[in-house]
Amino acid sequence: MVRVGVIGVGYWGPNLVRCLQDSPECQVAYICDQNTNRLRQICNRFPDVIGTTDASDVMRRDRVDAVVIATPIKTHYRLAAQALDARLHTFVEKPLATTSDECLDLIERADDANCALFVGHVFLYSAAVAKLKEIVDSGELGDIYYISSSRLNLGLVQRDVNVLWDLAPHDLSIILELMGHSPSTVSCSGLAYLDHAVHEVCNLTMRFRENRIGLVHVSWLDPHKRRVMTVVGSRKMAVYDDIQPLEKIRIYDHGVQTATDPTSFGEFLYSYRYGDIYSPRIVETEPLRSEMHSFIDSIVSGTKPKTDGWNGLRVVEVIEAADKSLRDSGGHVLVQHATAHPSDNVSVHAGALDKTLVTSANEN
Repeated sequence: MVRVGVIGVGYWGPNLVRCLQDSPECQVAYICDQNTNRLRQICNRFPDVIGTTDASDVMRRDRVDAVVIATPIKTHYRLAAQALDARLHTFVEKPLATTSDECLDLIERADDANCALFVGHVFLYSAAVAKLKEIVDSGELGDIYYISSSRLNLGLVQRDVNVLWDLAPHDLSIILELMGHSPSTVSCSGLAYLDHAVHEVCNLTMRFRENRIGLVHVSWLDPHKRRVMTVVGSRKMAVYDDIQPLEKIRIYDHGVQTATDPTSFGEFLYSYRYGDIYSPRIVETEPLRSEMHSFIDSIVSGTKPKTDGWNGLRVVEVIEAADKSLRDSGGHVLVQHATAHPSDNVSVHAGALDKTLVTSANEN
C-alpha cells in the first residue's frame, strides 16, 4: 500500500484525493492546506485522512511514501525539491516549475533520490487524445500542416501568473505529443486588461521543423467555454472538442490541392475536396483516474511514466520562451532544448518500490 500525502486541496486538490482514494494500491494518509476552513471540509469528506496546515508534517518518510503537490505554480519548485530531498516520490500539477533550470534541477534531484517525478499533464491520459495520437501516427491525415487550439472561458482569473502559465500547458502538452518533438521558435502576443502585470489573453505561435506550426489561443475573458483543437493534414483534418459528451473527435475528408491542369487560372488554380465526416469510437475513462493510476504504478513497478520530469520540462521550455516573447512585444524567441530523455523503457528509479518504505494503514 502506497501512502500518499496531498499538499493543496483547493480547486483541483479534492479531485486528486478522490481518485487516489479509489486506487486499491493507495492510501491518502495526509492532506495539507493553509486554508483551515477548506482543510476541515476535505477532512470531513475523507474522515480517515489526517489534516495539517504545515507541509513539513507531510514530507516525512515515516508517514508517507509519495506526495502530490497541487499548490500555486510559484510554489511547485520549492515543495517538489523538499519532497525529493526527503526521498519521496513526487507528483506535481502542471506546470512542473516556472523555469527550465528549476525543472532540470528537480529531474536531477529525482535521479539522485531514486524517486519517480511525475507531472500532471492530465490530458495525455485522455482516451480522446490517445485516439487522436493514434490517428496522426497512422498517417490517415497525411503530412501535418498545422495544429491550432483554443482554450477559453470566463475565469478563473489568477493574480500570480498570466493565462499562458495557467491554461496553455494543457494544449502544449497535447501538441508536443502529436508533433513528436518540441518547436524551434515561438512568438506570443497578448493583452492585460484587468491587471497591467497579468495577461488575460494570449496568442502563441510555435514553429516546428518540416514547415509545421502550432497555434494556441488562451483567454480568461471569453463568454463561452471552449476546448477545441484542430489538426490539419495534407489528406484529412481532425477536430477534437473536449466539451462534446460523445463525438469528441471528428475526421473530415476535406482538403485543398493545386490543380493538375496547367491551363487553369483564377479560382481554378486549386481544387477542393469535400468528402465524408466520421467520428471514431472512443472508450471513455476518467483521465484523472488514469493519471493517478499511472503515478501509483510508476512507484510500485518502477516503470517510466508518460509525463515524467522531462515531459514537464519540454512544456516549460516552450512557455518560458513564449513568456519572454510576450514581454518583448511578440518577437520570435528560440526554444532552449535540454538534453533529450533516454528513449529506452527502463525504469527511471528502482525496478520496484522499496517495500520497506511502504506500510499499510495499520502500521502508521
